[in-house]
Amino acid sequence: MEQKVSIALKEIKRGANEIIGLEYIEKLVRKYYETNERFIVKAGFDPTAPDLHLGHTVLIQKLALLQQYGARVKFLIGDFTAMIGDPTGKNETRKPLNREQVLENAKTYEEQIYKILDQRHTEVCFNSTWLDTLGAKGMIELCAKFSVARMLERDDFTKRYKENRPISIVEFLYPLLQGYDSVAMDADIELGGNDQKFNLLVGRFLQRAYGLNKEQSIITMPLLEGLDGVQKMSKSLGNYVGITEEPNAMFGKIMSVSDDLMWRYYTLLSAKTLEEIEDLKHGILNQTLHPKAVKEELAGEIVARYYDNDQAFKAKEQFSKVFSANLLPEILSESDFDEGVGILDVLKQIGFCPSTSQARRDIQGGGVKINQEVIKNESYRFVKGNYVIQLGKKRFMKLNIN
Repeated sequence: MEQKVSIALKEIKRGANEIIGLEYIEKLVRKYYETNERFIVKAGFDPTAPDLHLGHTVLIQKLALLQQYGARVKFLIGDFTAMIGDPTGKNETRKPLNREQVLENAKTYEEQIYKILDQRHTEVCFNSTWLDTLGAKGMIELCAKFSVARMLERDDFTKRYKENRPISIVEFLYPLLQGYDSVAMDADIELGGNDQKFNLLVGRFLQRAYGLNKEQSIITMPLLEGLDGVQKMSKSLGNYVGITEEPNAMFGKIMSVSDDLMWRYYTLLSAKTLEEIEDLKHGILNQTLHPKAVKEELAGEIVARYYDNDQAFKAKEQFSKVFSANLLPEILSESDFDEGVGILDVLKQIGFCPSTSQARRDIQGGGVKINQEVIKNESYRFVKGNYVIQLGKKRFMKLNIN
């Protein structure tokens, strides 16, 4: 028993930024092993974007892990709060969505999460179920339990207040409503991104304020770096891997990450145990494993998760063909560049485009591919790794980014 609990806690702590209430988590896991009684783990998602990428799945992977140790996951789709809009962290007010947009986007969430979560131990919830009926009296009672001074402890609110930038009362309501979700759902544990810590603590506080005989434990997870290894993974930045992308594109994108970033992806995205990951690291250090092979294993695991083993194998084969000089038509040569170089500069320097304006036109027209993936982001910058850049159907070149 003790060994099982110890292993469970080690895996639960893996990759987390912070855990508040670890003792309570240990108690819940121990009780599950003794009685088979499951505990409630909550994670909320505002369906402001219709498709998930690997950055979103960091939390979902942790939920799936907790299911192995006794969690009943309540996957909260914040259909009510999405129509308010949480502060973006960029010091500006986020535009709310209408109900039709929210519900349409929510359908996509439901279609995708069961690629990761065990449906038998997952319940999809909508916070409009209880917030729509809270009423004016309930809202006033909720607001009375929290002070403006406490609200201004949130970093982005403090900054905007000091800079005399607008903060709407509606935005103050968001942490309270998210916290009230924990009361309504009787959550034992709540997961969130590191930027959500304040809101998660509000939930812990409100459970006490409403007389629940518990304080939810909190697990905050880091934001996953995108393919550039610098900024968080984001569709708007073009540094993302979507979980509905076709297998070849998914495999190729993962292979483009740097060797250092690969380990970050292993920790946050792989189902391998920490011991198995350490074995891979030792294999590279003692030169019994090549970094490329280890990266291929990661890419294959992720493709197989969202498709199947056969598709993962085919994607690996296709990737190998692309990087085989004998099978690429009209490869001019190899070119070396420093990390951070932009795609416009690369296209000019390797002679594919005579000018920046022509490079832009080729990108906008969908004629430029990197590792078989069409690139339409003119601001795309390369991180360390090996690439094949393609213009049209017959111009290819290998790029070594150092």
